Amino acid sequence: MKSFFLGLAYCFMFCVASYVSTAQQRFTHQDTLRGSNTPQRAWWDVVYYDLHVQFFIHQKQIAGYNAITYRVVGQPHDMQIDLMQPLQLDSAVQHGQQLSFYREGNVYFIRLQALQPLHSLQTITLYYHGQPHEAIRPPWSGGVTWTKDSLGNPWVVTSCEGLGASSWWPCKDYLADEPDSQQIAITIPDTLIDVSNGRLRKVISHPTTHTKTFVWFVDDPINNYDVAVNIGKYVHWQDEYQGLKGKLSLNYWVMPYHLKQSHSQFQQVKSMLKCFEYWFGPYPWYRDGYQLVETPYLGMENQSCIAYGNHYQNGYLGRDLSGTGWGLKWDFIIVHESAHEWFGNNITDQDIADMWIHEAFANYAEALYVECQYGKKAGQDYVIGCRKNIENDKPIIGYYGVNNEGSEDMYYKGGNMLNMIRQIIHNDLLWRKILRGLNQTFWHQTVTSSQIEQNIIQQAHVNLQPVFDQYLRTTQIPEFAYAFRDGKLYYRWENTIPHFRMPIDLTINDHPLRLEATTAWQQLPMSKYLKDSTPPILHLNRNYYVYPKQVSLPDSVR
Repeated sequence: MKSFFLGLAYCFMFCVASYVSTAQQRFTHQDTLRGSNTPQRAWWDVVYYDLHVQFFIHQKQIAGYNAITYRVVGQPHDMQIDLMQPLQLDSAVQHGQQLSFYREGNVYFIRLQALQPLHSLQTITLYYHGQPHEAIRPPWSGGVTWTKDSLGNPWVVTSCEGLGASSWWPCKDYLADEPDSQQIAITIPDTLIDVSNGRLRKVISHPTTHTKTFVWFVDDPINNYDVAVNIGKYVHWQDEYQGLKGKLSLNYWVMPYHLKQSHSQFQQVKSMLKCFEYWFGPYPWYRDGYQLVETPYLGMENQSCIAYGNHYQNGYLGRDLSGTGWGLKWDFIIVHESAHEWFGNNITDQDIADMWIHEAFANYAEALYVECQYGKKAGQDYVIGCRKNIENDKPIIGYYGVNNEGSEDMYYKGGNMLNMIRQIIHNDLLWRKILRGLNQTFWHQTVTSSQIEQNIIQQAHVNLQPVFDQYLRTTQIPEFAYAFRDGKLYYRWENTIPHFRMPIDLTINDHPLRLEATTAWQQLPMSKYLKDSTPPILHLNRNYYVYPKQVSLPDSVR
């Protein structure tokens, strides 16, 4: 349950209507059912999920149930339960009574019979089975991955960001509503181990069926796509970190043949935690601990149970995404996916259209980690080096209400936007206070882009709204147009939204200055910046993601 979700329901419905009306050809009714707060979702608020699933590995099938405890917060309708085809809902039971239901694609609508008094707590249990969606290219095209480790043992894992948790279990598959806590009970062959989120409470043996049930408990709110299953021949080792809120348990689950490598590579976790607790505040899940779990795919920010598949090497599968050399000095997956514990898991977007809140901050966190280890200039080099990956193909913010992500520029362009905002604020103590304040103000909550933008603006005491609108909602990169004439510098912003304004730091013949540039031509006398007949040379501060553009000044400009 997240406090912002109910208060913004009407805002979301307006956003859905406005965006979908401009792009109806792109989306379907199923997209709306998946991505919006429908009337069949809005009247109930998830409090607790009690999920029980058995994995039949050889058949690539699952069966189980989810008992949903919810609070009635509005006028009851039929209840929308998301469960993707080809999975089948077998029955829905409330107060011992089987309920009728009907299906529309990947959604079931349950016809409730019992009274649903306002503010009351109710529980419904959903039984299901089938063959879940199989991951094609995890984690980007996710689902369940059925594979084997290097020794031929079964290795089964889940990954479902974007696709949705309903690809393998029935739930309210809507980011704005999270349970306050969750139990995850996974039954598997007794020769294997399951690693899921939170703390392992108990393991129940079933000798007659040669299976075991691993019962995990998450003591904090968790978004659906973060709920993870990792089944394999794992070995476990443990460490401890003395953090801002005391002792944090560090649990590592790896393939036995990688045990020695993991002891060396995973030492980076402590320096990562120290850096991110400095910049972002306390690790958000002390009660649930921190886990890294080896997976057959690259990585995923599963809350308190981070998926790791970077093959125990630095960089991104051995590559430096920035091209500067700094990205080869640390393990990309440990740093990037762990950053999501703050931005993505602690602070979660209410709609995937605002996923920049997750990815821009996580990309920027990589640069902060470089800064923590090697200095501020190295961190700037890294984030600026990542600009080569920006495509400017479409806006960073997607369409609301239809489960639509914006451009992948949310990573590199978003990280550069944040680095630029730091430069505009020009006060590192305040910038750190803003980042830590975000995680404090929105602790364990879901949010909108607007909330994040306004919080930063209010704390910075700078009108950054034009900056957010320019970089999040358009593909245009501002051009600093300038010309020298009659001993003056003429300048303005071009290739921008109307009335764009943003300060810019630059040097003229090595003299630093800040200009409050707008889309209107302005002028600056140059006498004190020039010596003798030295021609003026202008350089923009590299931390601004803008382009310089020397132009011929129109005669109309005086």
